[in-house]
Amino acid sequence: MTSERANGLVHMTRTVCSVAADLAQNVERAVVGPARVRTATGNAWEAVLADRARASQRDEARRHLATLAATRR
Repeated sequence: MTSERANGLVHMTRTVCSVAADLAQNVERAVVGPARVRTATGNAWEAVLADRARASQRDEARRHLATLAATRR
């Protein structure tokens, strides 16, 4: 395969991927609405909230275990 042909193939592949990404984004906007489109910032905030929820559950479990340990003594 010549270098020129390989470059053309790479360019075509990038173009197809770009068009597919744009299509997926447009479909998402159409399905869920522009206000609910997932973004990196939204994903990060959801991760923060999930971490806080897990920490809260761990703290609650520790309190329950401490209460159980205190009542058994």
